[in-house]
Amino acid sequence: MKISLAAIAITLMLAATAQAELPSATDAAVNRALISGKPAVIDLGARTCIPCKKMAPILESLSALYRDKASVLFIDVHENEAATDRFRVQMIPTQIFFDGRGKEVKRHIGFMGKADIVRELKAAGLK
Repeated sequence: MKISLAAIAITLMLAATAQAELPSATDAAVNRALISGKPAVIDLGARTCIPCKKMAPILESLSALYRDKASVLFIDVHENEAATDRFRVQMIPTQIFFDGRGKEVKRHIGFMGKADIVRELKAAGLK
């Protein structure tokens, strides 16, 4: 019985982790976000990067919370290598904040907590 409960618990934990990840944004989704008139943050990272994994549930919750007010996107640089050139990424994770006109207003390298992301989105025009 203990083995069965442990297996169920592990399965539930893995399922919860898998659901806490945004899909890697396509170029079209990024372009739409940058012309939407809303502030945006694009997190460029990788699913195998430890700080990126820690940010995944934060990005997922912010994406849901600000769905109609801001764009919160994730790009897996291993799936979309061209994005590293387009956004001049040197290290991951890199978060790039854009105002409602699609102009880059802030760049951060490394883990970024929820409160810091919200603060920068507000500086970029989030209301």
